Order: sequence, then structure tokens, then C-alpha cells
Amino acid sequence: MNESTRIKVIEIESPGDMQRALAIRRRVFIEEQNVPEEIELDASDEHAFHALAILDGVAIGCGRMLEHGASEVKIGRMAVLLEFRKTGVGAQILRFLIERARERGFRKAILHAQLTAEGFYLKEGFNPVGGVFDEAGIAHRTMERDL
Repeated sequence: MNESTRIKVIEIESPGDMQRALAIRRRVFIEEQNVPEEIELDASDEHAFHALAILDGVAIGCGRMLEHGASEVKIGRMAVLLEFRKTGVGAQILRFLIERARERGFRKAILHAQLTAEGFYLKEGFNPVGGVFDEAGIAHRTMERDL
């Protein structure tokens, strides 16, 4: 059985699971990428839909989505621990969020992709919109896809 078939993606519903997701974000964004904590941890977490990827009981990745207008969601805070990157877990998290957005009647998803991750999002059906911009000291581009 390979790793990707043992990974389970769940909706975060408990404070404990939320803490596990925040620990992943702290490692990836604050420690690895030097994003200031006050930018990474924001008030939107309170009303976002959060997903957590778990492998053999260990939290290894996360993501969130926010309502962004009447018919679209904004996906963000996609993070996978370094040792689990390139295993497909990021795609599993993204697909989970997209499916939940569809179930809730949203018709479009947008995100701010780090340029280094643009190829990943292209493979998942997202298209670039507009030019490159700086967010937290990292080059990004807006991307979107219909749901």
C-alpha cells in the first residue's frame, strides 16, 4: 500500500485538529519561508473551512477556503510538511476543498499561488490571471478555475 492511499483528508472540526493544522502552517510558512506570524495567522481562520491531511495518525498537510463573494471561494494556506511533499498529498487536500466548495454550491475557486507552486495548480485545472505580485515577501500570481 503506497503512502497516498493511506492519507486521509478530513474537515477540521475540533480545536485539537486546528492546532495540528496551525503547527504545520507555522513550520512551512513562518519557519521555512519566513512569513511574519502576524500575516500568516489571521482573523479569517475563525470563519474558514479547514482541511487536514493525516497519514497513520500524523497530520502532514492542511488547507483552508473562505467564501469570496456569492459564488466563489478563495483557497489558501495550503501547506505540506517538507518530508511529505511530492507524494500527492497537496493534490488530495486541494481536491477535497474543491469538492466541498462544489457541494456548497460555489461555482469558482480562486487562489494566490506562490510562483514556485504555479505548475502544481496548473495541473489541477487552475489558470493564471494577471501579473505577478508580492505577498509576504514571496512572488505570487492569482489563479482561478471553474468548479
